[in-house]
Amino acid sequence: MVVQINLEGRSLSLPKTVVKRGAVDWNSQAAVKGVLQILDGACQAKTVDEALAEVRGFTSLGHMIWAYAYLRMLHHKDPNLFYRTVMAEPSFLMPIVYTPTVGEACQKFGQLPLLPRGCYVSLADRGNLKAVLKEYADLMLPKDSAGKPQCQCIVFSDGGRILGLGDLGVWGMGIPIGKLDLYTVCAGFNPHKTMPVMIDAGCTDANGNAAKLTIRDHILYHGMKENRVKHTSKAGTEVNSAYYGEDSFIGEFMTAARDLFGRNCLLQFEDFNSNDAFPLLEEYREKFLTYNDDIQGTASIIVAAALGGIKLQKPECTSLLKELQGMRVLFHGAGSANLGGAQLLKAEVQMAPGSVVVTNSKGVIWSSQDGSKGTFRNDEQKAVALIGEPKGYDPTDLVSIIKHHKPDILIGAVGKAPGCFTEEVVQAMLSVQAAKPKGGRPIIFALSNPMSQAEITAEDCYKFSRGQAIFGSGTRFPPVEVQGRTRSPGQVNNFFIFPGMSFAAVCCEATKITDHLFMEAAQAVANSLDKVDIESDSVLPNTARIRDVGHNVATAVVLAAQKANLAQKPLGETWEEVAGELASLRWDPAGQSPIIQDDSAAPACAVCSFV
Repeated sequence: MVVQINLEGRSLSLPKTVVKRGAVDWNSQAAVKGVLQILDGACQAKTVDEALAEVRGFTSLGHMIWAYAYLRMLHHKDPNLFYRTVMAEPSFLMPIVYTPTVGEACQKFGQLPLLPRGCYVSLADRGNLKAVLKEYADLMLPKDSAGKPQCQCIVFSDGGRILGLGDLGVWGMGIPIGKLDLYTVCAGFNPHKTMPVMIDAGCTDANGNAAKLTIRDHILYHGMKENRVKHTSKAGTEVNSAYYGEDSFIGEFMTAARDLFGRNCLLQFEDFNSNDAFPLLEEYREKFLTYNDDIQGTASIIVAAALGGIKLQKPECTSLLKELQGMRVLFHGAGSANLGGAQLLKAEVQMAPGSVVVTNSKGVIWSSQDGSKGTFRNDEQKAVALIGEPKGYDPTDLVSIIKHHKPDILIGAVGKAPGCFTEEVVQAMLSVQAAKPKGGRPIIFALSNPMSQAEITAEDCYKFSRGQAIFGSGTRFPPVEVQGRTRSPGQVNNFFIFPGMSFAAVCCEATKITDHLFMEAAQAVANSLDKVDIESDSVLPNTARIRDVGHNVATAVVLAAQKANLAQKPLGETWEEVAGELASLRWDPAGQSPIIQDDSAAPACAVCSFV
């Protein structure tokens, strides 16, 4: 059998280049067809064990990108089997479905077969976005009794800043797809009621991505082969012009989604450039059920990991937040992750003035008392700036900054300075703790993704600190043997936060998603650490328990939303009642009927057919 990709009826919701060439012809191109034939032949599994065996055939050769492509084909052929397989071994398969492998997948996304899943909206569709979304929904989503398409959530991106890889344009579709896969695996969303969306606003040339790859001008790039049109905002940053003003493209898109699917459909921003991410979140967070995971989700998991670092040192502590309030934190890098983390600490943890320090390319971010001078580049950086110009040390040198500000926690999310946490930096962190009357172990996080961009490796961090540092990373590092003890570094990844947060918001029909809810989510993650996690020196729970953690997060968020009068649909008064109700609402692939794809008597399917 040769799998056929049926994209009929998609004249609006496919990339314009694909429509122009012809959807059938696109996958018939020699380079794509060859990959399609390999994947089709390899993907023959009918059971979870068979699927695991097939994917291990690729991973045994070290080809994670092929394993990723295999899993995409498995999802296309049998979505239920795909989710059952990932849920059977999440620790093994989540790094393939999502980070770090999804980064390489996005760099090569157009070279993989174009499958039906995923809606593309282009600037050329301006004024007609509702029709684009409706076309996709009518063909790809289940209907209610009245025939209305059902969509619980949309993850949308413009590919402007994919992980730490830069502007990948519509090839960034791998991120919304992967994100929604984790919505299901980690929290229980019905995947058939979700929609991954890419906004095609153009793409920068090779200079716009970290690896200097030819993306926009690649023969298989299926987005608009045009530069992004930008202007300088009032804050002095370069932003996408189409996203602002009375005829905002983002505003039209979000309004169209709400009109089609209702006010309770969650709209999650993903991987926009920071210059756009902050002002867009500020513009729409009160108008729609929305949040930006790169800002708020990352901030939440940073706090969760910090609380986890405290718990490793004080397992019996019952007031982790109070302990955190007395600490000092240094954020190295001023992207959305660190700025979001710094803002959450200042606003929700209420850290003491001067105890949260952030750096950018100019060094320590500072502002004069009246805000007229400083090293901040935008309003978001100004909001976390130290008041007063730094004196008595070199504010551009990381070691000097550490020695002066004496942080207990060092968080790196530079994105383009791999290895910047040198041995001297780690030694400085050790010296700071040694000099404190109640000094503990320094907590060091290297959050830049993928692994090639990490500020320090787990092995080097343990080696430079002689095993004293507590380490966490954005991309999972393998266990390290340290002084006869196996350390399993915690993966400081948003997937501990966003699935449960989103599931809670949708299930309780939240009116909005506040920063306080992300604070509750962070505490729920830290409180999910068990004895095995603590013994392995992991600041976050083992991903084998990811579904339980997601459930804890969802329960905590619902209770907090109800207390704050944000929940339109109460789910119970106690933890046990809310947890039980949420469990009953989770989608379970094991209880779903298999999808028959080659039954000639079955109704025509807009997703795929076999010959």
